[in-house]
Amino acid sequence: MGRVRTKTTKRASRLPRLTLDFHTNKRIIDEVAVVPSKRLRNKISGFTTHLMKRIQRGPVRGISFKLQEEERERKDNYVPEISALDTSATGLEVDSDTKALLEALNFDIARAPRRERRNVPGAARS
Repeated sequence: MGRVRTKTTKRASRLPRLTLDFHTNKRIIDEVAVVPSKRLRNKISGFTTHLMKRIQRGPVRGISFKLQEEERERKDNYVPEISALDTSATGLEVDSDTKALLEALNFDIARAPRRERRNVPGAARS
């Protein structure tokens, strides 16, 4: 008999009912699923216990249930009021030491030098 596959475990698992305890999960799987052997039931319950511990630490790839989906949606839909990347609203702040260094190098902060593209043989653009 091989290892327990995630798909088998997902079918037998009822995520809201499962716990972090192997023996409790074993009894739950015994009730809700028809498992042909004791050995396979124990493997499924062991793997579900392992998955429940992983789910508790954070999102698990391939397994989604309501709480995990809601949290993912909340993170995806979050838009900050002030973008950290937008320098036009707040202006770019440069401390005095950096300003002195840039002035010593004759580097104008307002008008930064633009890098020109080089023509490299064999690197044709399409």
